[in-house]
Amino acid sequence: MIANSTSARFRALRWAVTITTVLATAGVAFGDGPQIVRVEEDWELVVGEPDPGSEAPQITCAISPLGNLDSWYATFELNQQSELTFEAGGLQLQVWEGEVLTVDRGYPNRNVLMQTGEVIRWTQIMKLQDNSLGFEVTNGTSTTWGNFGGQGYLKASIPVSMTSLSSYSPAVSVANSGVSYAGNRVESIVLKAVRYYTSTGEVIEDNTPRVAHSHN
Repeated sequence: MIANSTSARFRALRWAVTITTVLATAGVAFGDGPQIVRVEEDWELVVGEPDPGSEAPQITCAISPLGNLDSWYATFELNQQSELTFEAGGLQLQVWEGEVLTVDRGYPNRNVLMQTGEVIRWTQIMKLQDNSLGFEVTNGTSTTWGNFGGQGYLKASIPVSMTSLSSYSPAVSVANSGVSYAGNRVESIVLKAVRYYTSTGEVIEDNTPRVAHSHN
């Protein structure tokens, strides 16, 4: 994960924004009202000067339905595939239960970052449907891997009993996302926007930029 494959927790939470706060701000009542069944995160990665010879940099972004990484969560790795054996380059989606890997999905294009100043964008989706919790990467754009996500390669689901994603917080995503190797070669990683979808069809968008990494 961020420091290694058994721990994605590498900095303290810096924001206390919760889904309940967002809904209240948007005028949507929570509690006995509609449940959150889908969350979408828009991410942007700006590469500085990569070093393909040393397989740098390597990035991981996390998303969890809970306020921590103690139970179910997913990570999306860029320019590395750390599970089940490490491989440089490419993209990999992993689903974890605490420190136990349950699912890993790799992308066929396993190129290594080498373009200075490359900008990579993607959307991380988490949703509840048919007694399962699904994770997927979509709308990816990059020079290294082209258009990625949405083809089913970076998609996984697990059976769960939860009925709402109300415990999701973007602070957890940001606090557990960043550069696991060669942070000096990444200009920035930013969670640009979050969208919440309710069981009754409302969509609430939070366009607050949240910085997971910045190289000053």
